[in-house]
Amino acid sequence: METNKNTSPVIEEKDRNAISLDLMNRMKLHGMASAFRESLNSTMAENMTIDAFLSMLLSQEWDYRSNAAIERLIRAAGFRYKAYPEQIDYTIPRGLDRNQMERLASLEFVRQARNLFITGSSGTGKSFLASALGHEACKKGIRTYYANASKLMGMLKVAKTKGTLETEMKRIERCSLLILDDLFLVPLDAKERPLLLDIIEDRHERKSIIITSQLPLESWYDAIGDQTVADAILDRIVHSAHRIELTGESVRKMKTQTKK
Repeated sequence: METNKNTSPVIEEKDRNAISLDLMNRMKLHGMASAFRESLNSTMAENMTIDAFLSMLLSQEWDYRSNAAIERLIRAAGFRYKAYPEQIDYTIPRGLDRNQMERLASLEFVRQARNLFITGSSGTGKSFLASALGHEACKKGIRTYYANASKLMGMLKVAKTKGTLETEMKRIERCSLLILDDLFLVPLDAKERPLLLDIIEDRHERKSIIITSQLPLESWYDAIGDQTVADAILDRIVHSAHRIELTGESVRKMKTQTKK
């Protein structure tokens, strides 16, 4: 077989690079492919040994997969707000303790399967704080489920009617952190009480719940509406739970007034 003596080594190298990129993408090594493509357009590789270059490609692939996994967790969680711990404003007078929040942001309470209650009047930032902790959990690889409590109860009642309740409950149970936002904004009805109790029972001493509520803790009995069920629910979530009690005016209202 004759060799084409006119073949340029530069063209052969480009062909090899194109093949390498194609193989990386076929094997779904997208982070590695992106780093390799970038190296072709710079002098990066010229100053690196082969093992250092390989290490760089592998590191880029690892970072790509880690970031993609975080994004999947965030999408699956269904947060109401894009909120992060570093965005929390501690200058607003609402009784929020920075040291406590930073300890909670370490997520040790989630690893210990403990709960967190955030109470306060409308607009004081309860949902934002809960979402910020939820985002931090996703960044740490902790599967999280966020839900407006009233909408979740309504969805579960429909699922029970359709015969898909077990599937929905398992989806919630798989998450290490459950955020129930605005719980007891509407008092529970007779169908919702056993549903909430089942959720609480499934997670008791196994997985964490963050609850936000406009009602103070002492009013939760009345909101549940049945003393026996209330005893069962609160007995499982109150003991050793962390608490944040927000005070003051609505943060939304203050920010609106500031802009005027």
